[in-house]
Amino acid sequence: MVVIESVIKSNPLGRWYIELSDTMKEESAENRIICLDINEYAQKIETIGEEYGGEVEVAWSSADGVSLAQIHEVRQQIMTYEAEVEAKKAEATHMPDGTPNFSI
Repeated sequence: MVVIESVIKSNPLGRWYIELSDTMKEESAENRIICLDINEYAQKIETIGEEYGGEVEVAWSSADGVSLAQIHEVRQQIMTYEAEVEAKKAEATHMPDGTPNFSI
């Protein structure tokens, strides 16, 4: 299983971003991926995961200068994203009244 380091950082304007690095690859500037929002982050994690057959673990941390409010905002956006993904899955497999959709 590969570990993807996800570090929450803050730019000089106070905007957070997430820097990803694949621990299986040599550490270099080319191997660092910058994500400016959670949707971009999720796409990059999925792409990296495909390289390893979905066997990916994420290790979170935050850099110096990142506020608790920024960390909280990232967490909230991740929870919202995950809820949207789950709702889409349920929508695809169930009818509006909640019964299973057998026509799939």
